[in-house]
Amino acid sequence: MLFEDMGRLMRAELDRFEKEKVEDFKSGVETFLESADLVNNLGTIARSGTKQFMEALTAGADISMIGQFGVGFYSAYLVADRVTVISKHNDDEQYIWESSAGGTFSIRPDTEGEQLGRGTKIILHLKDEQTEYLNEAKIKEVIKKHSEFISYPIYLHVLKETEKEVPDEEAEETAADEDDDKKPKIEEVKETSIEQEELNKQKPIWTRNPQDITQEEYAAFYKSLSNDWEDHLGNIKLGIHEDSQNRQTLAKLLRFNSTKSGDDMTSLTDYIARMPEVQQNIYYITGESLKAVTKSPFLDSLKQKNFEVLFLVDPIDEYAMTQMKEFEGKKLVDITKDFELEETDEEKAQRETEEKEYEGLAKALKEVLGDKVEKVVVSHKLGDAPCAIRTGQFGWSANMERIMKAQALRDTSMSSYMSSKKTFEISPKSSIVQELKRKVEADGANDRTVKSIVQLLFETSLLVSGFTIEEPAGFSERIHKLVQIGLNIEEDDSKTEETPATAATTTETGDSAMEEVD
Repeated sequence: MLFEDMGRLMRAELDRFEKEKVEDFKSGVETFLESADLVNNLGTIARSGTKQFMEALTAGADISMIGQFGVGFYSAYLVADRVTVISKHNDDEQYIWESSAGGTFSIRPDTEGEQLGRGTKIILHLKDEQTEYLNEAKIKEVIKKHSEFISYPIYLHVLKETEKEVPDEEAEETAADEDDDKKPKIEEVKETSIEQEELNKQKPIWTRNPQDITQEEYAAFYKSLSNDWEDHLGNIKLGIHEDSQNRQTLAKLLRFNSTKSGDDMTSLTDYIARMPEVQQNIYYITGESLKAVTKSPFLDSLKQKNFEVLFLVDPIDEYAMTQMKEFEGKKLVDITKDFELEETDEEKAQRETEEKEYEGLAKALKEVLGDKVEKVVVSHKLGDAPCAIRTGQFGWSANMERIMKAQALRDTSMSSYMSSKKTFEISPKSSIVQELKRKVEADGANDRTVKSIVQLLFETSLLVSGFTIEEPAGFSERIHKLVQIGLNIEEDDSKTEETPATAATTTETGDSAMEEVD
C-alpha cells in the first residue's frame, strides 16, 4: 500500500505483490525532510510524548486512543516491527531513516534507490499478525475512521488483475496453414491495472463559517456521515419503536403519503391541521404497496366524510404506529381493523335501519361461511364495494399477518392467538349485496348458487383486504367456471357429446348457470 501527497494530495496504493510491507509516499511543501529533520523529529524518542507512549506500550496499557500521548508517527509500530522513511529535500540529498523501535535508528544517504525528486516515503514492514492491513477493505476502513475529513484528498490506488481475451497468434498461424475457414482461436491473458478512488470526498464543514455553507454542502456532509440519505425514515421509525422517551419528538419527523398529499408526503402535524372539526382520530391504512392501498375498499367511507388517511407501506410502519398509539392527543387508528367511525345522528339512524333490514342476510352468510369468519356484519364503512374483511383491534392486521408469515424463524405458537378472527362486512349500498339479499330470501342459504356466490365474495374479499387464500387452486377453478359461463362454453365437450340428454336438461331448467360454480 502506498500513500502519496503531491503538494496537497495523498495517494494510497495497495500492492498485492508486496505482502510484507505498507508504503506511504508524501511529496509536498511540508512533507520533505532534511537529514537534521530526520534526527530531530523522528530520532528523538522523548519528543511529543513518544517516550510516554512507548512506555505504555511496553506495559500493556490501553493505547487504542493514540492521541492521548501526542503521538502520530510512532503509532506505526502498533502494526509494524520496522519502519523505513525515505525523504528528499530540494536543498539536500535523499536519505533513508530506519528503526525497529528498539531505541536506535540509522540514517544513510540513498543513492541507489528510486529517486523521489522531492517528498517523503514511509514504509511499514508489517508484523506477521497484522497482514490484514494489506486488505483493500481494511485500508478504506482505517482511512474513513481516522482521515475522512482531512482537508486535502486521499486517493486509493489498487493494483488489480483482469482477464482479457485476445487472439492466439500462434494458433492462428497453424489454423491458416490447415484451413482458412476455421475461426481464430482466443486465449485469455491477465492484465494489471491501477484503479483510483477518492476516499475523503467530504470536506470538514465545521471549520468554516456556517453562513458560508450551502444547503447542498450540509446535505453532502450528512450523506457522508450517516450513510443513510436515500431513505432515512426507516431509522426514525425504528427509533420510535425502541426509544419510548423520545417517541413523540421523533414522531414529528415522520412523513407519509396520504389520500390528500398526492405525490408529496405529509407530517402528522400537518395532518392534524387539515382535520375537519368532527374528526377525532388520525386514520391510517397498512399494506404492501401504495398501489394496493390506494384502491382499498376501506377508504370509501372516509373519503366521503373528507377524512384523510395515511398510507403505511413500509414493513416497520405498523410496528412504529402500534408503539405510538397516539400523537398530540389524537388516537392512531388502523382502518383495516374494527373501529368506531364518527357519524351524525342521521347517519346513525340510517345505519340502524340498514342493519335490521340486512340482518337475515348476515345470518345466512355466517351459516354458509361457518368458522372461516367470526361474524358477518352490515357495514356502513364500505361504499360501493360489496364486502371486505376486517380484523379485531387487538390482533394482527392483514398486513402484519403477511409480514409475520414471511419470517422463516417465526414463533408459530404466537401466530395461533395473534391472528385475529375475521369479520366479514357487507355493504347495503352495493347492488351485488342487494341482489344477493333477494336471492337468499327467495331460495334460502342452502341454495347452490347462494353458496357459490358467497364463497367467491369471501375469497375476493380476502385478496382485496390484504390476506392470502388458503386454497388458490379452488379459487382459480371457480373463476374459470365463471369465465366458461360468461362465454357460453360447455364445461366438458366430450361429456356433452356422450350425454346430450343431460345437457338438454341443464338448458331447460330454470336454475341459474351459476349453480355450476361450486
